[in-house]
Amino acid sequence: MPLPLRTANECELDEVSLGECMIRLSPPGHGRIEYTPTLEMWVGGAEYNVAYALARLGLRSGWIGGLVDNPLGAVIRNHGRSVGVDMSHAVTLPYDGIGREARIGLNFTEVGAGPRGAVTLYDRGYSATAKMKPGDVDWNRLFKKRGVRWLHTGGVFTCLSESTRQVVAEAIDAAHSAGTLVSYDLNFRSKLWSSKEAIAVTRPLVPKIDCLIGNEEDFQKVLGYQVEGLDENLKELPIEKYKDMVRKVAKDFPNLKVIGTTLREVTSANENNWSAILYWAETKEFFHGPVFEGLIVEDRVGGGDGFVSGFCYAFLTGKSPQEAVTLGTAHGAMLQSTRGDTSQITLQELEHVAGGGGARINR
Repeated sequence: MPLPLRTANECELDEVSLGECMIRLSPPGHGRIEYTPTLEMWVGGAEYNVAYALARLGLRSGWIGGLVDNPLGAVIRNHGRSVGVDMSHAVTLPYDGIGREARIGLNFTEVGAGPRGAVTLYDRGYSATAKMKPGDVDWNRLFKKRGVRWLHTGGVFTCLSESTRQVVAEAIDAAHSAGTLVSYDLNFRSKLWSSKEAIAVTRPLVPKIDCLIGNEEDFQKVLGYQVEGLDENLKELPIEKYKDMVRKVAKDFPNLKVIGTTLREVTSANENNWSAILYWAETKEFFHGPVFEGLIVEDRVGGGDGFVSGFCYAFLTGKSPQEAVTLGTAHGAMLQSTRGDTSQITLQELEHVAGGGGARINR
């Protein structure tokens, strides 16, 4: 049951992500921003995280977003290049000395503990990625001349500005014209736009999407679907009711080939129950990922992107829907065991855990 992907030998890149990458500043451990004398610096962004993880897993990935020609832009460029991410199509803007024209977005993130959840404070207005506009990227060169098997993008990029909404539509159309498969992570961010606005912008995009991904609230906030019996605190998830909602999405959008959904029950900031389901439209079947009960969370930021990248890796390497949801769920769980947004997991480690391997010391 393969997805209709272009072959690896006809493309230079297996996957390209379109989205913003930022600099994240966090207090060490579980400290508070207000009191810390020290900030750790990490690189990350929802779509970028997928490309970065796929490069670590051995695939040929690329990232497209906005950069500024200054040291912060160099941090991001060097971070991606260090694992082999193709950064050549990133749109680089000149630095005007103060960031009035374009800047690298920042986010300040506290890693929560116990009953105190993680908190993200954005400082990303007027970023280089938000300034991207149609025509900035040579999509014909990328998708047709170089060749790309999979384009991944999502709601975080789409919501940044009116021009990024135009860019995402332009990119999806160009990808489909070249036979490139498209995935989209709904990724609702309440601090960046309202649910009403998200629904109005996103629903017209879905008929052009092949693989749709979302977490417990995304389908409600971004597409307007309700899950009966959903606990607003997300301590318990009614799986069968969730499946009913996914079936409604699949019926309304018959173009969707795959719908992937992460499932997170929040016991505390440090302990979650984590799993995922995958709907395979061809056979109308659900496939279940492993359940990580009592998952000890070091840093939950990027867990969903870990799922997406494991999911993409599986399909790009010819694996089945069951293997895709298994690898995606395991990778998302493992990514949350380390600090920072991007994956530090190797393919060997991922295959070990996805195969049911334990956490005994390796020596």
